[in-house]
Amino acid sequence: MPTLFSKIIGGEIPCYKVHENEDFIAFLDIEPVAIGHTLVVPKVEVDYLFDLDEKYLTSINLFAKSVAQKLQKIVPCKRIGIAVIGLEVPHAHMHLVPLNQVGDINFSGGRLKLSHEDLTALAEKLRNA
Repeated sequence: MPTLFSKIIGGEIPCYKVHENEDFIAFLDIEPVAIGHTLVVPKVEVDYLFDLDEKYLTSINLFAKSVAQKLQKIVPCKRIGIAVIGLEVPHAHMHLVPLNQVGDINFSGGRLKLSHEDLTALAEKLRNA
């Protein structure tokens, strides 16, 4: 059964795309823990990140690095944090979160509510970075 992320990859569900290549896609989280919170997802449907073969595991990190560099150019932050949780969607993915303090990557706290216009504008800035 296709996951939510598979439907996004297939274009069945829209997203705020930041970056894409033949193997991976990066898009903004619609309920971010911080402005710029981005999901990096392999296009291959695998449940757990560390079940990816070595080629994909290496490549997803290099892809995430390019996305993190875009985030740092556009979103004011000290660093880009990375989290691999994978419990919310059964499709391997990583969270890239702009950080100014440790609490910025708290997934059990409240989530931000950003408008469609704000997410669209941010995604466009990141794509053009």
